[in-house]
Amino acid sequence: MFKSVEVSVGIFVGIGLAALFMLAMQASNLSSITSDGTYQISARFENIGGLKVRSAVKVSGVKVGQVEAIDYDSDTFEAVVTMQIDEKYNRFPLDTIASIFTSGLLGEQYVGLEPGGDERILADQSEIRHTQSAMVLEQIIGQFLFSKAQE
Repeated sequence: MFKSVEVSVGIFVGIGLAALFMLAMQASNLSSITSDGTYQISARFENIGGLKVRSAVKVSGVKVGQVEAIDYDSDTFEAVVTMQIDEKYNRFPLDTIASIFTSGLLGEQYVGLEPGGDERILADQSEIRHTQSAMVLEQIIGQFLFSKAQE
């Protein structure tokens, strides 16, 4: 009887570790789009907040790609975000707007694309010109407190 309890506990612990591993893989976006059948676009932001490499790129809530790289342009003092977009979503207008949004309870950030009305299409290696930076909670609170202090 003592051995069967040990085996049962061992199986239970193994299942729990497997579940934690699967959760970690989902949370880290490691099971996401590969570089096959994708094209690259980039966008410049004044502030990217907590955006990370492998963050989602979404349109209307649908994941269409992921953030490939984040660099800093010391000439324009902006963050340059390079995104891999799945090839089946290759019809974004040239005047598409890229914004950084926060989703979920943990504050995971992603790039949201809002298609425009231009008939010309974003091609591989093109840059989105219209962007909206991340809303930083500390800045918003600071502006609120500053405006209250002046009253």
